Amino acid sequence: MKKVLLTGASGYIGKHITLQLLNEGYEVRASVRNLSKATEVKNAVLPHLKDQSNIDTRLTFVELDLEKNTGWNEALKDIDVLMHTASPFPIASPKDENDLIQPAVEGTLRALRAARSAGVKRVILTSSVAAIYGCDLPANKKEFDETMWTDVNHPIGRVAYTKSKTLAEKAAWDFVKNENPDLQLTTINPGLVLGAPLDDNFGSSISLIERTFRGKDPLLPDLQFGIVDVKDVASMHVLAIKMEKSIGERIMAASKTLSFVDFAKTLKKTYPKSNVKTGKAPTLLIKFLSNFDGEIKAILPLLGRDMHLSNSKAKSIFGINFIPAEDSVKDSANYLLETGVIKL
Repeated sequence: MKKVLLTGASGYIGKHITLQLLNEGYEVRASVRNLSKATEVKNAVLPHLKDQSNIDTRLTFVELDLEKNTGWNEALKDIDVLMHTASPFPIASPKDENDLIQPAVEGTLRALRAARSAGVKRVILTSSVAAIYGCDLPANKKEFDETMWTDVNHPIGRVAYTKSKTLAEKAAWDFVKNENPDLQLTTINPGLVLGAPLDDNFGSSISLIERTFRGKDPLLPDLQFGIVDVKDVASMHVLAIKMEKSIGERIMAASKTLSFVDFAKTLKKTYPKSNVKTGKAPTLLIKFLSNFDGEIKAILPLLGRDMHLSNSKAKSIFGINFIPAEDSVKDSANYLLETGVIKL
């Protein structure tokens, strides 16, 4: 039985990866920032396990911090695969970009150096399409693909979150090239991750569904989202362990691109009595409102941006049939309704 150290296990994606790893027969050592989160993770995955026996030996926990060296060497002892998913993901831009960039970059390098010290050769890193789309789409291309890298001096690439994911992934590939060429690295680059969480501690992406459902914005910005289901993202991480073709590759996870208006129309059609608004806002209005709302300010560089993402590499390597984006939108909303977070 292979042992996997999974960082960020208490996150929205991390819990789904934990579940799929356990259901595929892996032993999981899950890292959390505070061991008080261990019960939360266990309770989230337990109802969905194929086999609940010996759960306390198959799923164990360690406390790790992206910004501290303490515990990393011990956490990686006897581990076969490091799966590094931990990274901050806010909706609004922080006042100081280094609040995002520093833990993302230093945390990634700290994990990789600890893996090298422990003799762990297989690493799967959660990156983002943000490390890809922060550049101008070449004239001969209709979709962003894995050959492209975000330029951190580009208007989109300068956004704190985009910059943090780009610099963290580049740091990982540079580490392999310059310090540990024997390391077998794969990066998974998801788009906007949606789909039902495993518990009520969900992340920023699901809060976008909540915001739309509540009709907080009377008009919607001219945005596009490359959407992927959380179950598919988790599946790609787990499949990468066995798929040697994925070694040395960055692989986007995206089902389909939807505009914010189409995204909202899917919700309104499914829930006609909801407060969902489907009108598109003039860009000048959005720019004005950004002066008063940090969440709006964070998306300004993406207004009117073509965000079509290629998933051909993921299909080729993993043979994956992506869950339709519209289904992921609806599953997210169903979850929020069923748990009482939102009401019709």
